[in-house]
Amino acid sequence: MGSNRVFRHGLLASAAVLTLPVAAGAQDTGFDLGEIVVSAGLEATEADRTGSTVDVIDAEALSGAAVRVSDILTAVPGVTVRGNGPMGTTTAVVLRGAPAAYVPVLIDGIEVGDPTAISGDFDFGGMIGADLSRIEVLKGSQSAIYGANAVGGVIDITSFRPTEMGTSQQIRLEFGSNETALASYSLGHKTERAELAFTLSRVTSDGFSALDENDGNFEADGYRATRASLHARYTLDNGTLIGLNAFREVSRGEFDDWVGDVLGTPGDDYTDRKATGVRAFTEFSTGRIDHTLSLTHYRSDRQSTSNGAVSDFDGQRSKAAYKGAMDLGARTRLVFGADSMRESAAGFRSTTISGVFADLAFAATPDLDLDLTYRHDDHSRFGGFDTARLTAVYRPREDLLFRAAIGNGFRAPSIYQLFSIYGDAGLQPEESLTAELGVEKRWGTRASLKATAFYLEADNLIGFDPLAVACGQPWGCYAQVPGVSRRSGVEIEGRLALREGLDLSLAYTYTDSARSGPDWAQVALHDLRVTAEAQLTPLLSGSLAVQHVAGRPTGLEDYTVVDAGMAYDLGTGRSAYLRVENVFDTEYQTVRTYGTADRTVHVGLSATF
Repeated sequence: MGSNRVFRHGLLASAAVLTLPVAAGAQDTGFDLGEIVVSAGLEATEADRTGSTVDVIDAEALSGAAVRVSDILTAVPGVTVRGNGPMGTTTAVVLRGAPAAYVPVLIDGIEVGDPTAISGDFDFGGMIGADLSRIEVLKGSQSAIYGANAVGGVIDITSFRPTEMGTSQQIRLEFGSNETALASYSLGHKTERAELAFTLSRVTSDGFSALDENDGNFEADGYRATRASLHARYTLDNGTLIGLNAFREVSRGEFDDWVGDVLGTPGDDYTDRKATGVRAFTEFSTGRIDHTLSLTHYRSDRQSTSNGAVSDFDGQRSKAAYKGAMDLGARTRLVFGADSMRESAAGFRSTTISGVFADLAFAATPDLDLDLTYRHDDHSRFGGFDTARLTAVYRPREDLLFRAAIGNGFRAPSIYQLFSIYGDAGLQPEESLTAELGVEKRWGTRASLKATAFYLEADNLIGFDPLAVACGQPWGCYAQVPGVSRRSGVEIEGRLALREGLDLSLAYTYTDSARSGPDWAQVALHDLRVTAEAQLTPLLSGSLAVQHVAGRPTGLEDYTVVDAGMAYDLGTGRSAYLRVENVFDTEYQTVRTYGTADRTVHVGLSATF
């Protein structure tokens, strides 16, 4: 089925939402315009006043959820996770079929992609969710907002934040299969003028074989990590806000090299990683203009040991940014600014990219919001590139909403692709165009349904060409790959309160990859997840989730995985929980030859006080 045809079918699916009957007894309470999302634009905005699609995982959903963030993200429509084994091994998050290199990841405003990685993307393998308060998944080309690499979308992660005035604390302890143990402690303090949050977490696991055990690999690959994060902000007497975000993570993760470890030689292959991020910022006003200044720095030191050979990968990223914002009348707001970012990797030359941007938000009517963003970037290697994004959201009724967005994006060649022995310093940026149309309908508090049709095309792709000679290597180089890759599909999300205390939710994604190049990660045609949540007694709740993935790339079989959980309210902010992942012990792979976990059981205790 062609991409354009799929996009048209998606529009029909979106339109079909309008024909569904109202749930019996439901009252039209409309949309909550007070819910704020921070990733959809240059400023935080109400979720239902942006034309971009943003999926939010809040603190309640994160509490007691799977240990790894990548496992949590599998519940989001359009997200595909590709993992090379247990916790700590290479794990990529694909968004609407766009590979991880096209999806920047920010933690507390700090971009955390690895400057030394082949494509410069972020590895989710060791990222845990115990110390987080929120994850936002923004979809579509967002280079006009975030600059280079935001071709497929952006994942914005926020660490623990206090929500109530005064001092608050949060503890989570968990033990599970594969000798997995997790401990997390968070301390927060909030006043009218100040906010402070600190989190310390530790996770250890013996894991399982990264290469599939069914192929004769018996050595378990373990992981351990310690992470600390800090958030502080204070408002001075003159109204100026000053703030600091920082984190430090130290980890060791074992892995299997490509030939495996059939005989079992524990500790042969492992990666030691140290990651540090800092962001200092200030916000103040002069006359009609609100100003934001920020400085960020990220450093990743990675040492890989494989069969006695040691390789070091050390990289840094520094960024300075200014943003101004002002109202142009009662219905129009202008945001403008500039930023400059420098990336470096030990042993290679550095790159610098600087940009200027402007965004115009216009409330055309009380029910129609339009937003136009333009950005110009200048790269130290390939020169200038222009990007733009136009979004619209229309609310004809309190219970009905339409969204539309179109934008282009670009991905700059990574340092490795430019300057390694396989690189080509003459590489040009990859280019993209995305579009989406969506509709959301609510029937009071009992039911809601959202359908979105999406389209993505990218050309000037960078891939490894065994026939290329620019780098002087006899076995090939990185080069521009001819042809255009296209992805299109439909996302459907629904929720239904079957009765008081029993909720059913659905997330389905159809992705047509028939016209995508071989260098793009292949994703399944169908991905369906159905979740039931029940309040079994006043103190006991339970959940059951079934995920079915079908129409997978050649060499990977379809699979169905069932997860279950229960939580018991112990009172005074304490709860105990039980989580069983892969209940029926399904054997499947997300990357060929690499294994996934068998049935695992986890018990935990969380407390807030």
